[in-house]
Amino acid sequence: MKRTLMLLMLSISILTNAGNKKSAQLKENLFRAPAVPLITSDPYFSVWSAGDKLNEVSTSHWTGKTQPLIGVIRVDGKTFRFLGQEETVYAPVLPTATTGTWEASYVEKDPEAGWNEINFNDDSWKKGRGDFSTREKATYGTAWDTRNIWVRRSFNLKEDLSAQPLFLEYSNDDDIEIYINGVKVVDTGNNCNRRKLLELDTACKKLLKPGKNLIAAHCLNRVGDGYVDFGLLKRIDNTSVFETKAIQKSVAISATQTRYLFDCGPVQLGLVFTAPLLMNDLDLISTPVNYISYDVRSLDKKKHDVQVYFETTPQLAVNSDNQPVRSERIKKDKLTFLKTGTINQPILGQSGDDVRIDWGYLYLGGQLSATESLELGESDSMKRSFLSTGELIQSVDPRTLPANMKEKMTVLAYSNKLGAVSREPVRGHFMIGYDDVSSIRYFYEDLLPYWKHNGTIDIFQAFEKAEKSYPDLITRCNDFDRQLNSDAEKAGGKEYAQLCALAYRQAIAAHKLVQDKNGNLLFLSKENNSGGFINTVDVTYPSAPLFLLYNPELLEGMLNPNFYYSESGRWTKPFPAHDLGNYPIANGQNYGEDMPVEEAGNMLLLTTAIAAAEGNADYARKHWDVMSVWVDYLLQAGLNPENQLCTDDFAGHIAHNTNLSVKAILGIAGYGKMAAMLGKEEVAAKYTHAARDMAKKWTAMAHDGDHYRLTFDRPGTWSQKYNLVWDKVLDLGIFPQEVARQEVAYYLKNQNKYGLPLDSRKTYTKSDWILWTACLANTPEGFRQLITPVYKYANETASRVPLSDWHETTDGTFVGFKARSVVGGYFMKMLEDKMLNKK
Repeated sequence: MKRTLMLLMLSISILTNAGNKKSAQLKENLFRAPAVPLITSDPYFSVWSAGDKLNEVSTSHWTGKTQPLIGVIRVDGKTFRFLGQEETVYAPVLPTATTGTWEASYVEKDPEAGWNEINFNDDSWKKGRGDFSTREKATYGTAWDTRNIWVRRSFNLKEDLSAQPLFLEYSNDDDIEIYINGVKVVDTGNNCNRRKLLELDTACKKLLKPGKNLIAAHCLNRVGDGYVDFGLLKRIDNTSVFETKAIQKSVAISATQTRYLFDCGPVQLGLVFTAPLLMNDLDLISTPVNYISYDVRSLDKKKHDVQVYFETTPQLAVNSDNQPVRSERIKKDKLTFLKTGTINQPILGQSGDDVRIDWGYLYLGGQLSATESLELGESDSMKRSFLSTGELIQSVDPRTLPANMKEKMTVLAYSNKLGAVSREPVRGHFMIGYDDVSSIRYFYEDLLPYWKHNGTIDIFQAFEKAEKSYPDLITRCNDFDRQLNSDAEKAGGKEYAQLCALAYRQAIAAHKLVQDKNGNLLFLSKENNSGGFINTVDVTYPSAPLFLLYNPELLEGMLNPNFYYSESGRWTKPFPAHDLGNYPIANGQNYGEDMPVEEAGNMLLLTTAIAAAEGNADYARKHWDVMSVWVDYLLQAGLNPENQLCTDDFAGHIAHNTNLSVKAILGIAGYGKMAAMLGKEEVAAKYTHAARDMAKKWTAMAHDGDHYRLTFDRPGTWSQKYNLVWDKVLDLGIFPQEVARQEVAYYLKNQNKYGLPLDSRKTYTKSDWILWTACLANTPEGFRQLITPVYKYANETASRVPLSDWHETTDGTFVGFKARSVVGGYFMKMLEDKMLNKK
């Protein structure tokens, strides 16, 4: 595969170390990320570039919706676009729900053959307005709450469109098949899309005739929310103000920063996106402000007249582009701000998976020098002013700016007239941030973000602090990134270090940090792209190694809400709940089914891991009573689990699950370890002995020659026993070491090109579990043999989405799940080294 995007991890000199005049030294190692993190703060404030070149694709939210950032440099009167892509203008032929109204016939049970043909009689079908969505999330149309839906949309065309550029726009959650006049044109498999554009080829366009036509769709909702919307568009404007693109030379992704290098005619531009997510500073990781820094130097020993330009739009502050918006320019002490958001401000008004925030306000801000400007204006006018003069037009009265982005787009623009630039770099930066006003609804109480400190700090003060801290924070981020890279490379090699760097911001930014009314820390995750649930225990579980490594207090913040749910009496079952609702509403479990053994084992093991990381069981002591209920449930039900879901729920129910049994046994052992740390010797002896006795039975029941089975009752099957890693990391000593040794040897014989399958049922895998399974290897070489195919997947996959943890091992395609926090599990090897070194 041609690698046009380079991730440079250690030895190339990168000029864009904007807070520090010393260049960052990075060693060269080619790596092409599936998508590159640019702005990363929380599940809503999250902007990525999903292409090889930063200026060849539009930037987007992790859900895939366009959230544009544009960057241009003007050199001696000539412009070069280095960031983003100017949007093409389309006109609806058949509107989607976001651009108009549409009617369709639909059924929710298997239709007769020929249902997708134009002459099929659908008189008996229900009639409804598009879109179609589960959980009463059909913002414009019809609620749909079954597993399947079949939709027929008939329409008339007045003209032949076969000679025009024509696009099918569709949104789906989960699998969708779409037919035009009986011919299948889309089959996504288990892959969700938001306003996906498919340009129809000549053969597809010829299917559409003047007169009656049909688009039909079948959508399967596997889990969580479901969604169907589709329409046709034609392209009416493909012109670009900034046509010439800068030449991208490199991109380097480190833990907290993404650095780009461009040649722009006779000058070189360095660009840095910094998310200062340093986990030892709770204010810092919760403050929703990122930095965009740049520097420019001459390449030819001559001086060049240079201006830089950045813009974004209110699209970062809406769920849908048809929502009316309002923008303004604000001067506050030494800082200047551009602010934008929806007019209606439906605070905490919607929840779910494929949604973006439409309350609160986006800000561009900075302490402007005499050469810098921040201005609001109409998109085309602002661009053309910079194109011709190198300056922005002055902000107009915000009351004159259009509220409807479909009519005219407002831009928030920043520029800096750098003047005559020579070989000595000229630097600058500005800030981008988001004030969500209220972050989480927690058992019917709205909570402010942590950084607001109960309303004593506002967004302007947060920006002011960020501006003052800029030089120090850039230095701290550089130091942290180098240290993480060094530690990861020492633990698992260069490929492992690169995977950790890519996973770091993604894992943290899938959470929101708040406090409850009693001051307890709550670090609530969103289950991105897999239902949108909030604080799912079996999402916390795989993500935990990252937080145990750098700040166990954050893992306590993840567990606190789940402990409270049971201890308050709101959840009364003898095992923990699966989730607390749909993000950002945490009023109680929404998932339709429990995971009894799974979640009980998760909570016990994670609390044990906190005790091991902190060197005491004080946190466990607070929750001992409810954990005692859970551990006794595992004693009863954990050895040979009944037919129930586990964290790998996408693979379906399974009884007698050996890996789930391992989790239960080690959860019981963890309880015994915590009891010993608390001086409860009799309790410790009882549960440790029980765990060892269960492990002996497990070994006999699961053994299958040269490996151990997927389920106790199915010879000839196998699975990754990733839960065994805690026996090693927590030094529990429950299972014979031969179990892990034998399993690893078997795994190495059953890998595919892009990784070890999850189990013998399918060829797909979960990369977070592979990184845990690899830790069972007793040699560095064994570890690397298991993680190299994961590196190869991330480096070569054609699925350009934020790092997915669920992919196909045969061809490296994304199966489902993107931008999830579970990639924090990649840090298990580093955690293992830290824990074992404490012994």
